[in-house]
Amino acid sequence: MSVFIFGLLIMVVGIIIGRNESIIQRSGKWIRLAGVSLAIIGLLMASVVQINAGNVGVKSLFGKIQTDVLRSGLHFINPLMDVTVLDIKTQNYTMSGIHDEGEKVGDDAIRVLTSDGLEVTIDLTVLFRLNESDAPKLVGEIGINYVDKIVRPITRTKIRDNSVYYEAVALYSTKRDEFQARIFKSIEVDFKNRGLFLEQLLVRNITLPSSVRATIEGKINAEQEAQKMQFVLQKEKQEAERKRVEAQGIADYQRIINTGLTDKQLQYEQIKAMKEIALSQNAKIVVMGKGNAPIILDTKN
Repeated sequence: MSVFIFGLLIMVVGIIIGRNESIIQRSGKWIRLAGVSLAIIGLLMASVVQINAGNVGVKSLFGKIQTDVLRSGLHFINPLMDVTVLDIKTQNYTMSGIHDEGEKVGDDAIRVLTSDGLEVTIDLTVLFRLNESDAPKLVGEIGINYVDKIVRPITRTKIRDNSVYYEAVALYSTKRDEFQARIFKSIEVDFKNRGLFLEQLLVRNITLPSSVRATIEGKINAEQEAQKMQFVLQKEKQEAERKRVEAQGIADYQRIINTGLTDKQLQYEQIKAMKEIALSQNAKIVVMGKGNAPIILDTKN
């Protein structure tokens, strides 16, 4: 549109120069021609608008918002219209206590009070997108800065409103998924009424007070020690059972030996053992006496 206005100015200047009786009168024709050309080019440029993929355009004429939206592609419009381009792709807004991790600089975590009166710090990420058909309504009622006007305040308020139904420890452990689903439903309704679609709500971290964390850690350590002791006792019981079975096996073996061997069988086994000694490389002299213990002489001595 600025090119069109600039062309009109040049054309006016050319007309004024052409009326003057001077040397530069002859150049007035060319100046008027250049002004007309620029005005035509500017008019054409103002009449054509391109909307990129993932965006929509909202038209307004003299401040009045048009209900139809411009989708991705090339469009011919009234050159007097203004077009506001909005992003309809998935966006995320993070509120975190870690420096420079969220959208705001510094600590932007949400501090809430639980049902037992403790302060809990919550890090959160909101995934949302703009409803294409509601874009004109959003621009007319809220404007393009809907993140700071809608997403941030509604999310923080709903989290504080719902945290009072939970105790701090339950919010940190067993009730975390339930809490996330509860605030998702409450935020989803408000977003929908304002032209936004809530895709997902991610409770990234819940930080308890230091005193509560110390109590939980002590309880966890005690439970781990109890589980460790149970393991040790179970192991000792298994070891005792193993030794009992081993002793029973030895006793059974000895009983079988004592009842199954005769004197003649023992004498036979003794003769076999003496024979093996006599045939070994370390030659021995075995003197078999009448007694029970034979005499063995080593020939190397």
